[in-house]
Amino acid sequence: MHGVRHWSVHIAQNWDVLGPFPIHAREQHFLSPSFPLDKVTKPIDLDASYPSSLADGGRVHWSKASSDPDSNLTVSFPHIRWASLRSTEGWAALQHHVVLRTTLTVLPPRSDSDSQTRPTIPNLLLQIKKGSFFTLVPTDVEDHVFIPEWYSGNIYEVDHAPSHLVRFPTVPSPVSPTVYHLYISGDYEIRLFGDPRDIGSEVPALNISVNVCLNSPTVAMRREASRDVIPDFVDGFAFGDALGIGLRCVSTSSWTVTALSPSPESRQAVSPKTFGITLSLLHETLFVMGQTRILPVRIAQSRVFSGDTLSFDVHATSGESSLVLPVQVHVCQLDSCSMADTTAIKAAYFSPDTAPLGFITLPPKNLNALHQVPGPPIMALHGAGVDIFKQPFWVDAIPRQERSWVILPEGRSPWGLDWHGPSADDAWGTVSALDVILKTCSRRNAWAIAPEKVVIIGHSNGGQGTWHNAARQPDRVVAIIPAAGYIKAQAYVPLTQSRSAHFIDPFLRAILEFSFTPDDNDLFLSNLVDTPVLVIHGGADKNVPTWHSREAVSILKTWATDAIVDYREDQGNGHWYPSVFRNAQVKAFLDSVLAEKRDSPRRSATFTLTTAVPADTGSLHGWRILNLLSPGRLARLTVDMVEGVVVVRTSNVGRFSIDVALLDCSATGHQRMHYNRSRRAWLTVLFPELLWQVEGEFKAPFPRLHIHNGFRSTSPYTILRSSGPLKIVVSGGGNSGHEMSVARRLAHDLGVYYKLDADIVLETDVMVPSPSPDGRRTLGELESGNVVVIGSPSGRYIRQCLEKGKTAFSIADRQKGPSVLQLRGETLNDPSQGIVFTHPHESSPSSTMLFIIAHDRSGLERAARLFPTRTGLALADWMVIGKRADEVGASGIQKAGLWGSSWEYHSGMSWQH
Repeated sequence: MHGVRHWSVHIAQNWDVLGPFPIHAREQHFLSPSFPLDKVTKPIDLDASYPSSLADGGRVHWSKASSDPDSNLTVSFPHIRWASLRSTEGWAALQHHVVLRTTLTVLPPRSDSDSQTRPTIPNLLLQIKKGSFFTLVPTDVEDHVFIPEWYSGNIYEVDHAPSHLVRFPTVPSPVSPTVYHLYISGDYEIRLFGDPRDIGSEVPALNISVNVCLNSPTVAMRREASRDVIPDFVDGFAFGDALGIGLRCVSTSSWTVTALSPSPESRQAVSPKTFGITLSLLHETLFVMGQTRILPVRIAQSRVFSGDTLSFDVHATSGESSLVLPVQVHVCQLDSCSMADTTAIKAAYFSPDTAPLGFITLPPKNLNALHQVPGPPIMALHGAGVDIFKQPFWVDAIPRQERSWVILPEGRSPWGLDWHGPSADDAWGTVSALDVILKTCSRRNAWAIAPEKVVIIGHSNGGQGTWHNAARQPDRVVAIIPAAGYIKAQAYVPLTQSRSAHFIDPFLRAILEFSFTPDDNDLFLSNLVDTPVLVIHGGADKNVPTWHSREAVSILKTWATDAIVDYREDQGNGHWYPSVFRNAQVKAFLDSVLAEKRDSPRRSATFTLTTAVPADTGSLHGWRILNLLSPGRLARLTVDMVEGVVVVRTSNVGRFSIDVALLDCSATGHQRMHYNRSRRAWLTVLFPELLWQVEGEFKAPFPRLHIHNGFRSTSPYTILRSSGPLKIVVSGGGNSGHEMSVARRLAHDLGVYYKLDADIVLETDVMVPSPSPDGRRTLGELESGNVVVIGSPSGRYIRQCLEKGKTAFSIADRQKGPSVLQLRGETLNDPSQGIVFTHPHESSPSSTMLFIIAHDRSGLERAARLFPTRTGLALADWMVIGKRADEVGASGIQKAGLWGSSWEYHSGMSWQH
């Protein structure tokens, strides 16, 4: 507890604990975070018991726990026979859910007896490390009135994560202490918190810490230097044109950063012209209350910069107010002529959504050799939880090469998205970024790479990511070395403890779990039969068992007995050991595949391309699947090339293409087409019409058929892959409403988990006045970039987006009462009901919209938890979820389905209760 002259906050050390309850990873996004409690606003009977299959007798009771003075809490259940459960269910049996409760007390400052001034209410900054969700509840609230707002915990314990700016559920008293209940959803996830056997125990322990403070800001904006993205300078030039500056708005008003200028100190020391360096804001950046963002700054240089500090001022405005925030950034200067064998260079670039992202590169040993033929780079994917900028072991583990650069992407965070989605985009983006960095500086004209193809290596989660990315882009991969990689998440940590599974309709489960299919690496190994593969695994690995790698090798050999795959099992070694990539076999393998005069890539006479999401899958030997006939199913294309004749067999393929330059014949089944192979072109075939179409330099022999969404996924996870700055549109509610609270929480999670930046705007900011006499505002033209829309059916922006009829959702007016959302004419307005669905962008074919809609606060909270902030969420393209989900998880979904290829309702892949 702090002094009495200022506001202070106190967390009690006594905790009430309810649990454990079986749960599978991520299931807490469907269940109520306070499960099995019906409502956290009801009086709690601490003598009550609740069913749990983990406990002897099948029931658990409330218990007590104590935190230390710094609010660090350890919760375990030694009376549970964990070893017995594990003996039959594996380590997935250790995953469990608990409810934690304590009190948070806010004390007002002591005022003079004659003072007439009421103290200003401070901001509450709260972070829960290793907890999944938390909320504040007044101790004297009426049950039927209050709906708690659930904030995400920092479950990954990301060290740069800012605290949530939490809204007080009731205003603290300025004259007496105000007590709130703090509830935490504690969920033990084996992937995140580790195996207790590693520390000699059979009992899993949940270690949660609470960081809380009150903030009465004297300034509107403050620095968040831990979020900075700063490239190194090599020979006086920035290694990349991107600079990221972490800032946070601590004001109750929104502020917009409008410009940068040299600081007075830098102008006095040396002129900007002498510096030869110019810093410019990539775009104006809006900060709403409590929002933390990474300011995108472009670096331009005309000459060498030899300093160690960049100093400049940030200019921001809010209405008629303005401020200037001085910034100093320290940079690291490197000399290419004196780089040691392990010297790593930190680079930075702008992602398509304009976020500044960092990565590490290891230059080749023969860096300054003239006229050398550049080799393909090596992309090295780190394991889960590895911070490549702070943990040097990963850089040290990768041997430098003679001619090839080594690229170590971050994947947007130490945990990322398992090297899928935006993490994969970052990995491939670093290759293009390094190519541009080396080409844009004349001093580096000898430092080239061959960016068309890469060698991918990775360990643990990065080993899994190696399988994943190579199988999605087989024609871009020279070779791969997956080490200690799991074959897929569901095999690594099975879903056997799922609560939802005991209630859910099997067809609904199938629709939801289609979202897992793109992550099932074993299903796509047919794409790698012609790729050289060296699989490595420690023979004593207790984290990822060796059978994962053995099985992957077996699957490859099943697809092709002559697949180019070797398996190295290092007996006696565990999950990680320094020699995993530093051994003679790895060196010989890399020397072979990176040889300057290497053989042409092998092409089997028969090969099969497999995909579940064509937008994420490139070509195999020039053949690419562009469209599915039915969503939710695998598509396969098998090519037999015998004596100049190509025979193509397909399954669930609506459209595919062929790179003409890679074909050796001109006959294809019953259709025959002659072409000039000396010119680059693509052949496309469309099913079920079985019509050939020539694209590229050739003119189509008949009108081109337009297939909408041929290269765009309709999954909710697509919202994380934006081709421009992501926008969150608050449709109704204004700056202080519940919708804005949801928007701020989602933006916070996007920034913490993926370094995804988001503009939070009101619907009035993206609608323009109509020229019609009624003055009605209409949709404005949104630039490229994904859009999240949050609100109720009464929101004007939601109405005008849906009235165009691009999906099966629409808005209907009623004679009495507010407007309602409909699905194919059926009204969706049950109490506590939430609706989430993807939707085509209003103006950009390369972008997607995601709607989060509800009639009431309870439904909006429930729908918001289905936003894909983490991997492994079983999400359909559209979902209607009801209150019953609080106790039965995904079985509480009332309707769900997948869109067809043109965003149409697909009855074969839709379900309703």
